Amino acid sequence: MLTMGTPAGRKSHLLMLAAVALVSTPAWSSAWGSPATFGPVFEDQPLGLLFPEESTEEKVTLACRARASPPATYRWKMNGTEMKLEPGSRHQLVGGNLVIMNPTKAQDAGVYQCLASNPVGTVVSREAVLRFGFLQEFSKEERDPVKTHEGWGVMLPCNPPAHYPGLSYRWLLNEFPNFIPTDGRHFVSQTTGNLYIARTNASDLGNYSCLATSHMDFSTKSVFSKFAQLNLAAEDTRLFAPSIKARFPAETYALVGQQVTLECFAFGNPVPRIKWRKVDGSLSPQWATAEPTLQIPSVGFEDEGTYECEAENSKGRDTVQGRIIVQAQPEWLKVISDMEADIGSNLHWECAAAGKPRPTVRWLRDGDPLASQARVEVLAGDLRFSKLSLEDSGMYQCVAENKHGTIYASAELAVQALAPDFRLNPVRRLIPAARGGEIVIPCQPRAAPKAVVLWSKGTEILVNSSRVTVTPDGTLIIRNISRSDEGKYTCFAENFMGKANSTGILSVRDATKITLAPSSADINLGDNLTLQCHASHDPTMDLTFIWTLDDFPIDFDKPGGHYRRASVKETVGDLTILNAQLRHGGKYTCMAQTVVDSASKEATVLVRGPPGPPGGVVVRDIGDTTVQLSWSRGFDNHSPIAKYTLQARTLPAGKWKQVRTNPANIEGNAETAQVLGLTPWMDYEFRVLASNILGTGEPSGPSSNIRTKEAAPSVAPSGLRGGGGAPGELIVNWTPMSREYQNGDGFGYLLSFRRQGSTSWQTARVPGADAQYFVYSNESVRPYTPFEVKIRSYNHRGDGPESLTAIVYSAEEEPRVAPTKVWAKGVSSSEMNVTWEPVRQDMNGILLGYEIRYWKAGDKEAAADRVRTAGLDTSALVTGLHHNTEYHVTVRAYNRAGTGPASPSANATTVKPPPRRPPGNISWTFSSSSLSIKWDPVVPLRNESAVTGYKMLYQNDLHPTPTLHLTSKNWIEIAVPEDIGHALVQIRTTGPGGDGVPAEVHIVRNGGTSMMVENSAVCPVPHPGTVLCHSVATLILIGYLEL
Repeated sequence: MLTMGTPAGRKSHLLMLAAVALVSTPAWSSAWGSPATFGPVFEDQPLGLLFPEESTEEKVTLACRARASPPATYRWKMNGTEMKLEPGSRHQLVGGNLVIMNPTKAQDAGVYQCLASNPVGTVVSREAVLRFGFLQEFSKEERDPVKTHEGWGVMLPCNPPAHYPGLSYRWLLNEFPNFIPTDGRHFVSQTTGNLYIARTNASDLGNYSCLATSHMDFSTKSVFSKFAQLNLAAEDTRLFAPSIKARFPAETYALVGQQVTLECFAFGNPVPRIKWRKVDGSLSPQWATAEPTLQIPSVGFEDEGTYECEAENSKGRDTVQGRIIVQAQPEWLKVISDMEADIGSNLHWECAAAGKPRPTVRWLRDGDPLASQARVEVLAGDLRFSKLSLEDSGMYQCVAENKHGTIYASAELAVQALAPDFRLNPVRRLIPAARGGEIVIPCQPRAAPKAVVLWSKGTEILVNSSRVTVTPDGTLIIRNISRSDEGKYTCFAENFMGKANSTGILSVRDATKITLAPSSADINLGDNLTLQCHASHDPTMDLTFIWTLDDFPIDFDKPGGHYRRASVKETVGDLTILNAQLRHGGKYTCMAQTVVDSASKEATVLVRGPPGPPGGVVVRDIGDTTVQLSWSRGFDNHSPIAKYTLQARTLPAGKWKQVRTNPANIEGNAETAQVLGLTPWMDYEFRVLASNILGTGEPSGPSSNIRTKEAAPSVAPSGLRGGGGAPGELIVNWTPMSREYQNGDGFGYLLSFRRQGSTSWQTARVPGADAQYFVYSNESVRPYTPFEVKIRSYNHRGDGPESLTAIVYSAEEEPRVAPTKVWAKGVSSSEMNVTWEPVRQDMNGILLGYEIRYWKAGDKEAAADRVRTAGLDTSALVTGLHHNTEYHVTVRAYNRAGTGPASPSANATTVKPPPRRPPGNISWTFSSSSLSIKWDPVVPLRNESAVTGYKMLYQNDLHPTPTLHLTSKNWIEIAVPEDIGHALVQIRTTGPGGDGVPAEVHIVRNGGTSMMVENSAVCPVPHPGTVLCHSVATLILIGYLEL
């Protein structure tokens, strides 16, 4: 029988402690259903403020707000002393904010901190500094003139008035807003305000004023100095070496993230050029500058070092060096967090901060300094408690500080003292277990300090045995379970605050067993496989099958996955693998599981496939056309490697190609081979592929880049040709050789040429792989002389093979002979025909054709139009002329060098234009097989050409292609099929001036004679062969109509 009694006196003592615990630790009252209690947590803390002394603002507000339950109350400290915030004083507390009315520097400048408190504890805010900014006026005294020689450098001091904080500076010349430009000759130091002029000239004469501007949080103020006159004496034209006048400090301190500006400016003639460099490292490209200032926008520790400014001109150089020292405010590396701890337990809190200089760390408890004492050890960032008591509860802060700032980390410590309580975590009411299996029943009451635990079955207290174990944390374990283990199990928990118990009922079920286990299998890549798994189980429970591969669960729902469940029966959990991949090989475990137990069996699946990628490809023994390649053996994926294949690619963007090797066939046990047939002086990468009976595997990773050794060129240049150029020149062209044929550095071309028939060769060396022509110039070279030419390439390693000999002609000259017997005649109103006697081929070149030049009588020959023949024709039709106009015509022969002398000019006059009126009064008559058409003759006017005949274009509905008919009379008869329904007819004049305007008629067969009684509509037709225009006015036709 288990008894857990307590004497009456002890019970009353425990009740008193429990009451104390409930009062002292309200943070844990939420467990009992009352509102949560927690210490202050800052949501808004004061920020430093710069207040202008001349501001019209009547108050300053420093913010402070903390989240707390119960709500926090607030106090403030100034310079470490608590402030008296009385009603009606200049300092008011509004919520948690501190409002300072009519602030003044004498009374209110300083360091402020907010303290937020509630019954749990107190926390202190970060420090906020209230500063007062000001900018006084410049001195009213007149400034002395500054005198120097023109050509010298000069500095005009700004001498700014008293101020806080820093200022920005600009300079005026003579009047506002004529500001001095920022250029290589002028420089305004933003450190001192001084104006520097590297070399003065006449434009610098004048009166100068310094403008200083103060930028504060919410105001800007600018003041001007008195003008100072700059006078220049006679010009000194001598040149001066640079002399640096504006120098940055030997040491510049900066905080991480700040902008750093170094200034450097020099006098000199010519105006010096400024360059910057980092002496002990490289200067970041975005900071590289030739300006007088070097700016690092957000400095980091990597920017620390020595920087040098160099001023240089043609007469010399000057340098200055200085060091940037980067420091940092404290920054947390590790912070404390809220902690629950049992009464009587130990606690270790740790915080750590980075910064430069290294921060010191101190601790606060409820806003007051905490030092080592009984049970409490404080050592820098470590805080240790032994045997915690209720009095240790409260708000704690870790404070890290260096000369650049202070940071605070806050946390609440709640010490618990609670009697055991099962309400949040009782023993399970119903505990199923499998026969022959094991059951674990935890007992986890809430208690502080930790409770002592006992277990009972019914009225029997359980003790450890071969089957029953109660662990130190109170967990009950029963092994090899049988039906006799069924019953009620009770956990009893007790500490000095009280006791409690919780009961559950154990129910024993049939064990789950695997009745058909999966079998190991050996398959090839891409095969399908089904692994069987059947089980029996207690019928009162659900059975679930879980499959794992190498102890990782298989996801059957993965889109595009390879796994499927092979059956929907509850006792069948077969697994099917579709299109097996190499990654599907391994140990498969089938687990049949119920809520009380599980059973599992394993099987091994071996997936054979092509080999994996070889590794560690190394290139050595690099020659001009060969290398030795080595690699390490990859996975054979359960099928022996039969052979290796080597591939190479040229850089930067070549494709992988198989290469010749020695041995030609690389067996599967090899790990090295020689690569043959490479191109000299070429960048390569190599890779290796392994193959077995199942295929070729993935390639290895590429080797490191290598370049083969140089060799003399092995291929002759191609595309040898030439010609053209100026008189006395021989131009030879060829196709530049690409990188793969150059075989080495120092590449160029060696050209050999000689006049055809001579015996001695001349040579010319043309450096550069991109060269593609050579010009040989000599006055003795006659026009269009054949030369024998051949070419070879060369590099540092020697000469390559020579090309075949090609024939290239020297430059041609214009033809020397003019055409003769030029004759021209106008053949229409816009055309004339020109003929001439041909010119004999001469030694100056190959005739390409003739150029006809023509111009109107009365115009100058310089205004002539030109037309060229495409070959050696001796006649040409010139078109696009003006009608009834006289033209002068000359003919010249031309070749590639240009045109020869002009022939004597000939004259021709174009014909008058054709009549503009179309034929009128058109009538027609149909017979069974013919159509007769008549019209009035067209009589030309004085300014029109004669009519020699008429053209008729005829089209019927049976044959859409029109036919052309000619007649010299004013009528025509044509044969037509009997079954035509209608036709379109166009009639126009023709003569020396060309074709006239057409008349168009739509004819319908009506069994009689018809006549056009309206004027014909005119339809311009661009060519006699075009289809008749249908967008014409409708014609009224009169005939014998059958009604």
